[in-house]
Amino acid sequence: MELGSIVEYIDRQKIMCAVILEVKNTRLRLLTENNREVKLSAGRLLHEDKARIDMSVSRDNMVSTLKGVADKRKALIRQVDVKDLWEVLNTEQVWIDLETMTEFCFPDSPSGDHESAIIRAFFDDRLYFKFNLDKFFPNSAEKVARIVAQRQEEERKSRIAEFGGDVLKRLLNDMPPPVDVKEDDTQEIIGILKSYFLFGEDSQEDALARAMISKAGLEGTTGLFQLLVKLKVFDENENIDLLRYEISTVFSDDILSTARKLAFSVQDFSGDRIRRDLTALPLMTIDGQSTLDFDDAISIERVGDHYRLGIHIVDVGHYVHKGDVVDQEALSRGSSIYMPDQKISMLPTELSEGLCSLKAGELRPAISTMVNLSHSLEIIDYEILPSLINIKHQLTYYDVNLAADQNQDVMILREIAQKFRQRRLDAGAVQISVPEINVWLADDGTISVNKINRESPGRMLVAELMILANWLSARYLADNDMPAIFRTQPAPRERLYRGDEGTLYQNWMQRRFLSRFVLSQHADKHSGLGLDAYVTATSPIRKYFDLVTQRQIRAALGLEQPYTSEEMDRLIQWLGVPMQNVSRIQSGRHRFWLLKYLEQCIGDKEEAIVLKKMRNNYQILLSNYMVECDLPISGGFVLKPEDLIQVTIQNVRAREDQIVVYIG
Repeated sequence: MELGSIVEYIDRQKIMCAVILEVKNTRLRLLTENNREVKLSAGRLLHEDKARIDMSVSRDNMVSTLKGVADKRKALIRQVDVKDLWEVLNTEQVWIDLETMTEFCFPDSPSGDHESAIIRAFFDDRLYFKFNLDKFFPNSAEKVARIVAQRQEEERKSRIAEFGGDVLKRLLNDMPPPVDVKEDDTQEIIGILKSYFLFGEDSQEDALARAMISKAGLEGTTGLFQLLVKLKVFDENENIDLLRYEISTVFSDDILSTARKLAFSVQDFSGDRIRRDLTALPLMTIDGQSTLDFDDAISIERVGDHYRLGIHIVDVGHYVHKGDVVDQEALSRGSSIYMPDQKISMLPTELSEGLCSLKAGELRPAISTMVNLSHSLEIIDYEILPSLINIKHQLTYYDVNLAADQNQDVMILREIAQKFRQRRLDAGAVQISVPEINVWLADDGTISVNKINRESPGRMLVAELMILANWLSARYLADNDMPAIFRTQPAPRERLYRGDEGTLYQNWMQRRFLSRFVLSQHADKHSGLGLDAYVTATSPIRKYFDLVTQRQIRAALGLEQPYTSEEMDRLIQWLGVPMQNVSRIQSGRHRFWLLKYLEQCIGDKEEAIVLKKMRNNYQILLSNYMVECDLPISGGFVLKPEDLIQVTIQNVRAREDQIVVYIG
């Protein structure tokens, strides 16, 4: 490198023309076309010309010469058609040096100015070729297409970011979008905001949405939600979790068509020699008043000097076969979802409330667990068998509660349930008894809330007999060496009480010390239930885990092929995510509507139990609603866990999951 050489380098994404004033090792001092002196490494030079500038002339003359050279080179760029060059050269896919590329464009005695024009043209384009100082490589057609798409996307985002905030601000103020904004653009902006509200940082349009929100002066996600309600994107009470987890509330036409064909097909069991005919038994279902999907029934008989208890589960596997379209959909859903304002079934209604529902007076295939009990209600033995059943009595919990001390069959069933519970408690079961808060919406939108005693005769009876059936199903599968989804649970980290004598506070807090249950193919102790093995098999209409268990029982009975251990492992892994989502949706929606109800109760005084002292507040439980909230610590009172206090509801915002109370 010599003094006076004309060179070029990149500065702020522009090619600058300069002359070398001084060389020290690899450091250069340059005078630029903008009349600035800069120092930089020789490695940063993009191009060096053979032409020289006379160093004896004035600085102004050198700058003027540099500007003239730069202007000449910029003018020469117009003679370089990069796209035409690419169309000729892209099939070769080899590096092309600067000298060769210059000769392609300027075949008649090219100079350093022509070389610079080539570099500048390719630097400005950067679509068809990649270059490395003095050589060029044609991009493939596929890469060119990708770069074009990327540039179009960047232009789209830049355009939206430019006017999106203004459009958003106008929408907030009930003003129409600017006249030059198309309806499609407005809808695109709304779609970006919706995606951001649902998925936050995980949204593909995260940065774009935040830029628009900032420009419009919106206050966080609360303001964004209200805007989307205003624009009728969301309802005021929108179930956001269903959208976040992409839970479909309807079934596809293909699945509905399959379900309807099943539902309207003729069911003829006259030639079935495998199933035992139990249609003469006085079977009863016991469910909530609004239940439409009946999957379990109970019977009790006196046989000689002992009793025979029957727990009958509708045989869903008889209709829904592994791998068919209905089964695949049920697997993807994992479970029915029950919410105060909506029920989303795992199976189409034609099956869940029709063909697979134990309706009174209709013949149904079932898997029946028949338990022989002594006169003192000790279990003698049991068998599990395929059966045909016909429900005689469709009862509600209320019906059973009324008959609890009058109907002989109900009285015996209660005694069996109590005996089995005591057996579990003696084995160390953790019996958690807290009221259930039922929240539901009337057709006119009125919210109703009532507290349900889960220890009422009807509910206790059904709960214990279903636990009994699940325990015996687990033992049956283990004895037959069938892979299954066994539920095990280590002992709790701490016991606050024994048996079923705990206070409401102790029952509520005990849940925090329970160990997580584990799904495994091997039977082991379930400490929470006080049982040596456990599966769930009594709700195959509503839960896919239960349908899987029922299929393994069917396989042991010779009705179908069993799942393999590998298939069972895959099912356990697959169902993890949908079941977590179902749990979050159900609990979240229950709390939302409970808080919506409490929004009407501002100023009401409520009884509460102190749960725990934190740094700045107490955790308390509103006992009438079984809902936790915080109570700020203030001067004048000191509380301890299990204290009974009275608080006043000051403010509730269901959408923000906030409830504010003060003591008084």
